[in-house]
Amino acid sequence: MTSTPQPPSPLHPSTPPVIAGLLLAAGGGRRLGGRPKALLEHRGRLLADHAVDTLREGGCGPVHVVLGAAADEVRARAGLSGCTVSVNPEWTAGMGSSLRAGLAALAGSGTDVDAVVVLLVDQPGIGAEAVARLRAAYRSRTSLAAASYGGERGHPVLFGAALWGDIAAGAVGDQGARAYLRAHRDAITLVECSDVAEAYDIDTAEDLAHLE
Repeated sequence: MTSTPQPPSPLHPSTPPVIAGLLLAAGGGRRLGGRPKALLEHRGRLLADHAVDTLREGGCGPVHVVLGAAADEVRARAGLSGCTVSVNPEWTAGMGSSLRAGLAALAGSGTDVDAVVVLLVDQPGIGAEAVARLRAAYRSRTSLAAASYGGERGHPVLFGAALWGDIAAGAVGDQGARAYLRAHRDAITLVECSDVAEAYDIDTAEDLAHLE
């Protein structure tokens, strides 16, 4: 189903939901000649910096970041102050392991988080407005939402906290949450974002043309 969600009307307006941001930034850029994606530059800034700011400006907090390839260099160069940073030692196994690491870090953070917006570091065409729209799709801890582009599901995605265990259990290889989302497609709220974002990935040398 497709909707343009309005801000939620919580039962207790004085205690708005806590919607965290989770940035998956562990990829080693194998098809880019081994250039870690978090360290690529776009408009004079690292992709990691751009993505963290996108989550924050979209209203997400706290922000968790999962690193992997060149983690020490990313820590040294990126503006991750105020973020909770996890390093996925199994990052070469694919995005699924990073998603599991990020959800585990959130669950064990001691902060009562209601949902999380998951953003990929290699999609700089997605900005704060798309994140804010997705964040507004939250209704309960069982909420499941995804940005859509011309009606096609894409990123970012929002997972209510009650779903994290099942999502992590199915996150293997490079699939991330894809299998879970396919199995629960009727429960997904699609949030159209094609008017405010572009969902291209930086995966190959040809894709580098998107970077400015």
